[in-house]
Amino acid sequence: MKKSLFPLFAVLFAASAVAAPPADFEARVEKLRKEVGVPGMAVAIVEDGKVTMAKGFGTRALGLNEAVDADTIFMTGSTGKAVTSAALAVLVDRGKIGWDDKVIDHMPDFAMYDPWVTREITIRDLLVHRSGLGLGEGDLLFVPRAGLSRAESVRRLRYLKPATSFRYGFAYDNVLYMVAGQLIEAVSGKTWEKFVAEDVFKPAGMLHSTSDDDVRFTVADRAYPHARMDGGLRGVGKQERLDERDGLGRNAAPAGGLAVSANDMARWLIIQLNRGKLPEGEGRLFSEAQSAQMWTPEVFVPTSKRPESLKLTVPNFSTYALGWGVQDYRGTKVLQHSGAVLGFQTIVALIPGKNVGFAIMINSEDSGIYAGLLYELYDHYLGFPPNDWPAKFSAYLKERAAKGLEAYKADAAKPAKVGPSLPLARYVGTYADPWYGQIEVSQTKGKLSIDFKSTPRMNGALDHWQYDSFVTRFTDKTIEPAYVTFALDADGKITGVTMKPVSPIADFSYDYQDLSFTPVEKSK
Repeated sequence: MKKSLFPLFAVLFAASAVAAPPADFEARVEKLRKEVGVPGMAVAIVEDGKVTMAKGFGTRALGLNEAVDADTIFMTGSTGKAVTSAALAVLVDRGKIGWDDKVIDHMPDFAMYDPWVTREITIRDLLVHRSGLGLGEGDLLFVPRAGLSRAESVRRLRYLKPATSFRYGFAYDNVLYMVAGQLIEAVSGKTWEKFVAEDVFKPAGMLHSTSDDDVRFTVADRAYPHARMDGGLRGVGKQERLDERDGLGRNAAPAGGLAVSANDMARWLIIQLNRGKLPEGEGRLFSEAQSAQMWTPEVFVPTSKRPESLKLTVPNFSTYALGWGVQDYRGTKVLQHSGAVLGFQTIVALIPGKNVGFAIMINSEDSGIYAGLLYELYDHYLGFPPNDWPAKFSAYLKERAAKGLEAYKADAAKPAKVGPSLPLARYVGTYADPWYGQIEVSQTKGKLSIDFKSTPRMNGALDHWQYDSFVTRFTDKTIEPAYVTFALDADGKITGVTMKPVSPIADFSYDYQDLSFTPVEKSK
């Protein structure tokens, strides 16, 4: 799951009358979409239990003359964490689990690196990013794609070394939502995909949304991913259509693998604001008690620094609940979660004190537009004057990307003219990391290459950079380039391999820094 630039929010419920959406909002969205160059968007707005907007803008893909409509499905990234939490809430209501059950009570073979944590970690802990793992640790098990099953990926978590003490503080992760998905299967007898489809989407009336890639690819009315690429650095250059098979391995779908339409998103917003009650007023998806559990803050989230132009968007406090964040915007509590996978970005937000919710989905990575529109809607419903947030966010992100590109090119272009220490053939071999698996370094026609064996189609040339460090710019240009450094002992024998991203603004899911490979001895 890609790092969201924007914080997460939540609030207590209190219904009240609200204003209608801005009169010119549809025209505003379309104007911004064209200016920024986003291929397609969808927006859902609900007020007092009614849908006041569910609309598509632009096209499903560059090169296709197919308009986005209110039933076009978009990949929604980490906003799906709230759906996984809701699926668990359904099981809590049925008496199958409790939020504070130990994970090993339902999955006896589950293990974390620390045996004490293995014994103590609860279902609640899986959802609130306080396990002690580092930011995005383990994401390479499924980014940008996976060759591992969910069960195997969960098994490998026992080799992820913690960055901090258990429950010490907040560090966003995706891998423990994989565990939550596997736990749903262990308890219900259904895969996470099937449980979400049958026990969440169907009763919620979200009949266009999908939890399974195989189903998604059969839906004609779907959006396709796009990103700006320039030599592998994301966020710079022209918009390019990406391979829709990529972005997130299905093993990590419980962390953010849902595809949702504007119409279905509107129903989801109403259900949330209704504290689990279905839009028609009869029946429930989950109880009010479980709604309260999912919205209760569990851990403080550090607030990020922003430039003076965005100072008003910095919250006074920020916390995280069960798949949602609890924070304030200019003194008002709001509930929010953003999400991103390769070529898609989404924001879902609620102002329960106004009984208003909205979602913005785009099929590109131009996050300035959805962040800006988010705050425009906040200002509108909370009675603040207009503040052209899209222009301010876009300017900030454009400057950030330009500085990243400059640093990326400067750093990669000026290595010390020293090394390598060994003939290239000496670097050839298979190397293994306990949680990721194996990489293979080979030589063909005097050139080294690297292949990540747990990730299909993740390979590329290894070009000498400096000393015993090489740089790989993967054949798949959407994968972040990396430095690959070989460690030698006093006799010139390779003892290990470490990595780090080349780009200074690489997404945290490319967690190369958490890898530590050692040589695999050849069988005799």
